[in-house]
Amino acid sequence: MINLEDATRQTWLQHVRPADWVNPVPQERYHLVVVGGGPAGLVAAVGAAGLGAKVALVEKHWLGGDCLNTGCVPSKALLRPAHLLAEVRQAATWGLGIDAGRPDFGAVMARVRQVRADLSHQDSAARFQSLGMDVFLGAGRFTGPRTIEVAGQTLPFKRAVIATGSRPAVPEIPGLAEVPYLTHETIFELTERPARLGVIGGGPVGCELAQAFHLLGSQVCLIHHSGQLVPREDPEAAQILLDQLRQQGLTVHLNSQVLHVGQGEQGYPLLIDTPAGRVTHTVDAILVSAGRVPNVEGLGLEQAGVAYDLRQGVHVNDFLQTTHAPIYAAGDVCLPWKFTHAADAAARIVLQNALFAGRKRLSHLTVPRALYTDPEIAQVGLAPDELQHHGRPFQTVTVPMAALDRAATDGHTLGWIKVYAQPRSGRILGATAVGHQAGELIGSLTVAMIGRLGLADLAQGIFPYPTRTEVLRKLGDSYRRTQLTPSVKRLLRLWLQGGV
Repeated sequence: MINLEDATRQTWLQHVRPADWVNPVPQERYHLVVVGGGPAGLVAAVGAAGLGAKVALVEKHWLGGDCLNTGCVPSKALLRPAHLLAEVRQAATWGLGIDAGRPDFGAVMARVRQVRADLSHQDSAARFQSLGMDVFLGAGRFTGPRTIEVAGQTLPFKRAVIATGSRPAVPEIPGLAEVPYLTHETIFELTERPARLGVIGGGPVGCELAQAFHLLGSQVCLIHHSGQLVPREDPEAAQILLDQLRQQGLTVHLNSQVLHVGQGEQGYPLLIDTPAGRVTHTVDAILVSAGRVPNVEGLGLEQAGVAYDLRQGVHVNDFLQTTHAPIYAAGDVCLPWKFTHAADAAARIVLQNALFAGRKRLSHLTVPRALYTDPEIAQVGLAPDELQHHGRPFQTVTVPMAALDRAATDGHTLGWIKVYAQPRSGRILGATAVGHQAGELIGSLTVAMIGRLGLADLAQGIFPYPTRTEVLRKLGDSYRRTQLTPSVKRLLRLWLQGGV
C-alpha cells in the first residue's frame, strides 16, 4: 500500500534530505545556531542570515518540518479533491447531471505527493545554503551552554534557537504496537485506499483526515475519548461538525476508548468501550491521531541548562527565552499552539529578541486558528468561557451564514459567525466562525483585533457584493442596532418630528 521508491518521492527527498549532502566546516563562532528546520527554525534562520548574521541550521530529519512534509501541505492537497468530490455528488441539486464516478485514490495520492515535491524546493538544503547559512544535516545535541555538536563537529554560538517541533502521540493501547498503524507522518504515502479506516482521536487532524478518506470512498469509524469533537472549539460549532460527519455517513463514537487492537484474516478488530456498551469494528487500516508530544529527547538540554518536560516541552518565558538566557525556543517544542503560523510568528519574536536585544512578547500575539473540515471552524481571541473566567463583560453579535447572499448562491448556508465584543466600545475581544471558508473570514477579524477596531468600525467598510466578506459589515450593523436603546430611539423620534 506504500510506495517508497517513486520518482516524485526522490525529487522531494533530494530537496529536503539530499543523500549526497556534505556538511560544511563550522565557523569559529555563530551569531545564531538554529536546531530544527521546520517553520519556526527556518523563519529564524533565513531572517538572521538575511540581516547579515553568521547562521548555522541543524536538521535531524527533513527540512521543511511537518508543515511541508507530513502536515499542512499534503493534508490540504488531499482535502481539496475530497471536498470537490462531495460537491460533485450534489450536482443534481444545481440542475447538473454530473456523475461523480469512483475516485482514483492512487491518482489522488500521487497528486498530493507531487504538490509536496513541487513546493519542496522552497525548503531545500541548497536554497538555504545559497541564502548565506551553513546547513548541517544530522542530530544536533548541546554539549555545553554555548556549543552544539552535530555529526562529530562542534558549533560554537552566541545565541541558539531550539525549534525541533513535535511528533504524533501514540496511546498505549494493547495490541496497537503489533500492527502497522498509520499517523499523519505515514498516511500520505498510501497508494491504495483502505476499504475500512479506523481513526483514533477526534482532534483537528483526526477529523480532517476522517472526513477526507470517507469522501474518497473509505468506510470510516472515528473514536474519540471526549464527549465533543475538537474539544478546544466552540461546543455549538463542534456539534455542527459532528452532525455533518454523521449525515455524510461516518461512524463516530464519542466518550469512547479503544480497549484492544487485534489481528485477523479480515483485518484489525478494534474493541471499543462506548457509552452504549462494548462494540467491535474491524478495519483494514488504523490512523492514530491522538495529539502531539514535543521533540525534546536527545538534545542534551541538561548540558545547556535548559529546563523542559516531556509533556509541555521546553520551558520559555514571555520573551521565548529558555532557562539559559542565550538560548531561545519557538514552535511546537514550546508553544501551546501547534500551528505553522504560530511558529512563524514566534520565530519573528525570537529573531528580534535574540539578535537585537528586543523585548517582544509572546503574550502580545493575536493567533487565529482554523479547522479545515467541511464545514470549517475558526477562532481568534478569547472565547466566551475564557471571558467569563476572567470576569470580562462582553456581548455576542451573531450573523448566520444564511444571511449572506453569496452563501445562498453558492449553496453553503450552514453555520454562523459570532463576535464577542466590549459592550460599550464594541472593541472585538474574540470571534468564532463555522461554515464554508470560515478560516478565510477569521483573518479579517484578526486584523481588526490587531488594529483595535470596534464593530462599529466594521459597519463603515464597503465590501464587494456579493461576497462572504460582507459578513463584516453585517456584524457591524447588528452591533449598531444593539446600541439603539429606548432612550436613543425616543430622541431620534423627537428629532425626526422636529421636536428637537
